[in-house]
Amino acid sequence: MKTSLPVDSDRALLIGRLWLPGAGATLVAVTESTVHDLSTLALTCSELLDLTDAAASVRQCLADGSAKPLASTAAVLANSDETSRDAQAPWFMGPCDLQAIKAAGVTFVASMLERVIEEQARGDASRAEAVRQAVVAVIGDNLRSVKPGSPESAKLKEVLLAQGMWSQYLEVGIGPDAEIFTKAQPMSAVGSGSQVGIHPGSVWNNPEPEVVLAVNSRGTVVGATLGNDVNLRDFEGRSALLLGKAKDNNASCAIGPFIRLFDAHFGIDDVRQCELTLNVQGPEGFVMQGSSSLSQISRDPFDLASQAMGPCHQYPDGMMLFLGTMFAPTQDRHGPGQGFTHVVGDKVSVSTPLLGTLFNRVTTSDLAAPWTYGARALMRDLARRGLLA
Repeated sequence: MKTSLPVDSDRALLIGRLWLPGAGATLVAVTESTVHDLSTLALTCSELLDLTDAAASVRQCLADGSAKPLASTAAVLANSDETSRDAQAPWFMGPCDLQAIKAAGVTFVASMLERVIEEQARGDASRAEAVRQAVVAVIGDNLRSVKPGSPESAKLKEVLLAQGMWSQYLEVGIGPDAEIFTKAQPMSAVGSGSQVGIHPGSVWNNPEPEVVLAVNSRGTVVGATLGNDVNLRDFEGRSALLLGKAKDNNASCAIGPFIRLFDAHFGIDDVRQCELTLNVQGPEGFVMQGSSSLSQISRDPFDLASQAMGPCHQYPDGMMLFLGTMFAPTQDRHGPGQGFTHVVGDKVSVSTPLLGTLFNRVTTSDLAAPWTYGARALMRDLARRGLLA
């Protein structure tokens, strides 16, 4: 948890949520040294992001002293590790609250090819390598130059259909419409330090390191954070209609550690150039490292946000939007041709310099802490604190 903060944390505007014993979920601003209460500015993260200029408002609260100090940042980060957490002391939750949690899929060539392979292998990891070679022999491994929805992509579709190789994943990867799905329910995302859950019936699964956009109710992208879109490759590979079961399980969505607001020091162009690194350390000594570069994305982040929210899709509490990943692990873990899958006890870190590090340990969804703190519980806590008019 020591590397949770961005490398330029001295100038980053970081928003989070603090579990404050006796008070409940509390909206906070996080600096290098101190966690500050933002309750005088907004009661929820959703409300804060809807302010006319959220970044300027937070900066003013920190400057004029209305954002009261609550705790040491280092102490709260240390206590956020669920395996050693003191329940009577503050810890960081996932930074979002009432927002819809959406995700864009198949936004990178590398992951698109892996989704085609999953489909062809019917969710059987042992068949993946042979299928991978067959797929690449037909469609190649470099589709980056194909712009989704372009005349060139339509021609490629005709060729692949003629060869019997068209796939639903290629349709959303290079077709006009992006894949946008619901990753998890509002307030269900776990934060950095908490355990993430793998469905106990899955035998082929993986982390998905992603940048997550913070979008307000007007569809304006106002910040970004990190996410782990925990994924069950075997479930989705058996049938795309199992996407909900492959994606949305208890503790299967991690977001954090903090939302970094856009300002003069950080904006969408920084997001477009983010280089994400993934590190998985297994309890048996297994180590896997990978990366995902947003510069390789086939659809611009603003395009994905506009496809997720607009005239046909309104989200009055805003949304958090996973942008997808180019990382698709193929490193063998349990034997030749078996590829990668999680085991209980894996330590997973997703990092990028300007957003910090999201850290989680892997368990199964039935053993992870059950999700019990929803919107009603939040409203009750705010009312008990006398903050609701």
